[in-house]
Amino acid sequence: MGKKLNNALNASMRNPLNADRRTDRFVGIVLLAVLYIVLFLLDNFLPQTSFTLMMIPVLKKGAIYSLLCVSMNLLNGFTGLFSLGQAGFMLLGAYTYAIFSIPESQHEAVYQYFGGGAVRFSFSEAIGSVLGANAGSWLGAIIAIIIAGLVAAGFAALIGIPVLRLKSDYLAIATLGFAEIIRAVFQWEGLGVITNGSNLLRKYTSFSNMKIGSLSFATLFPFLIVTVCIALIVLLINSSYGRAFKAIRDDEVAAEAMGINLFRHKMLSFVISSFFAGVGGALLAMYQTTIQAAAFKTAMTYEILLMVVIGGIGSISGSCIAAFLYTACNEWWLRFLDSGHLGSLSVPFFRDGFRKVIFSIIIMVIVLFFSRGIMGDRELSFTGLMKRRKAKKTAQPEERGSENA
Repeated sequence: MGKKLNNALNASMRNPLNADRRTDRFVGIVLLAVLYIVLFLLDNFLPQTSFTLMMIPVLKKGAIYSLLCVSMNLLNGFTGLFSLGQAGFMLLGAYTYAIFSIPESQHEAVYQYFGGGAVRFSFSEAIGSVLGANAGSWLGAIIAIIIAGLVAAGFAALIGIPVLRLKSDYLAIATLGFAEIIRAVFQWEGLGVITNGSNLLRKYTSFSNMKIGSLSFATLFPFLIVTVCIALIVLLINSSYGRAFKAIRDDEVAAEAMGINLFRHKMLSFVISSFFAGVGGALLAMYQTTIQAAAFKTAMTYEILLMVVIGGIGSISGSCIAAFLYTACNEWWLRFLDSGHLGSLSVPFFRDGFRKVIFSIIIMVIVLFFSRGIMGDRELSFTGLMKRRKAKKTAQPEERGSENA
């Protein structure tokens, strides 16, 4: 028995596919470590220039949107459920995080029209009073982020019971309606003691509070949270549940014939996707430092869906790449088109809003020439890139030989 087990293990170790996965995993860990070091240096030791002042916000927002895209891709790309309720779950996560992160001393200033508000508890403040301000900020923020995801997941479970019986466009309309209802309810003055009505929530723990001693982790913190969340989603997709999701996406009738409980797996995908959307909403609240329900419009969901389509429906790495590219183009690289000049040259038609025109054209070109997105349903693979490069090199001498013949 022991020999058979050893032989099986040796065979799996000799499997080229397993070796490629181990190599990709190792390269990914090394690249992540290098990225974390660079982000830490950006926060603490590298000089603040106009370049870094533009790059750091783009990196933070790109990381947050990559998580939102991956969570939406889990539902739309891997399970085949066309949901448009992402903004609603983000709103729930953002508000939950802010409500449980505002220090008690700031409630009178924030809830000035509602008698200081009803919820006067802050995880960061409670933990900070015992372990210190820095530990309170870290642990309090992490606990509030998890609770934000759980609140979003709880609402998803409630609305999933009726709406997941629907399919295709009907499901999209139902989830879109839910997001709009949530946004309207959170602006209702009757809930002002909790949500502050149509006013801003502010003065809660943000990225700038993420410190250890004098060292800042303002840029590194969102990347750490997003990395953990995306890693969990990847593990889910590669599990038996992930294979069930893909089976439902490809053919519901065949999946049910194989013994897959359609409603249970759809509900699981919907709840998990909503959980990470809530986490993304909490991170977005930390990034913006203020939140208001009016900002979580349907356009926010469409923006995330657009990134998913650009990156490739069914590709985790495609969603991450598209999130960073979209954010960089929209927030940084194309801003010179609104300035009215190109360097020292004045250009009359470079005016406010022209950036959006060019950006829309770029998106149209991507959609037309990359109909399946940048990555399609493939993932980035270091060993795959090396193999394709080697194949091209070996193909070139053969082509030259055939030409000479």
